[in-house]
Amino acid sequence: MVKPEFPITTERLVLRPFTVDDLDAVHAWQSLPEVARFLYWSARTREESRVALEAKKAWPDVVGESCSLAVQRRDTGEVIGEVHVEWLHEEWRQGEFGFVFHPDHGGHGFATEAAEVVLRLGFVNLGLHRIIGRCDGRNTGSIKLMERLGMRKEAHFRHNDIFKGEWGEELVYAMLDDEVP
Repeated sequence: MVKPEFPITTERLVLRPFTVDDLDAVHAWQSLPEVARFLYWSARTREESRVALEAKKAWPDVVGESCSLAVQRRDTGEVIGEVHVEWLHEEWRQGEFGFVFHPDHGGHGFATEAAEVVLRLGFVNLGLHRIIGRCDGRNTGSIKLMERLGMRKEAHFRHNDIFKGEWGEELVYAMLDDEVP
């Protein structure tokens, strides 16, 4: 496991650890019902967003922790979302990644650009062999993103859990370290 140097810069983005100064940006998307619709939490109050922000780690020290990074536009400096990769199992080198973005910045490829970076961090820096992504079966945006990344659908769990008062459908996508483009 090799901790990367932050920030990580792409053509249009800066990925970096969160700071307390990111609270307004984080709350801007976490407070939106349309963002929380397919997540296990509901639209958050400012205090709930502050608590969630304080829990974010820049690099995992032990299994079960995540690398959570703020996604910042280079042109405006605005924090528009987050990506993370969680270290699930040491021996089997398993991980899971995820992403949440403010809907005002959708449709421009920012999530794809940031997700490519966090997958690379999982495979190269964490040494993972397999990374999964999970989403609600109705979340077409997340499905399309994982497919754009080259992930394959491995499972469709029907009535997997009670999600916000109704039976949920969960899709699981995956990629192996030797499948990264």
